Amino acid sequence: MADEHGRKWDRCLADTAVKTVTGLAVGVVFSVLFFKRRTWPVALGSGMGLGMGYSNCQHDLRSPYLIHGRTVR
Repeated sequence: MADEHGRKWDRCLADTAVKTVTGLAVGVVFSVLFFKRRTWPVALGSGMGLGMGYSNCQHDLRSPYLIHGRTVR
């Protein structure tokens, strides 16, 4: 059980990091191309990525019987 909990936390942190960095990158691109180098698209993109990662973590940690990538026989 503790091993599965550790895997969930690892997946959670990796997913949140990927979503936050992706949101940050999209925010930088939109800031440079469309909004005359304003900072709010960067903050909005990284905040949305962080929020989506947090939401996915909540869902993953609250579902005790969901096993990722395994077939239960």
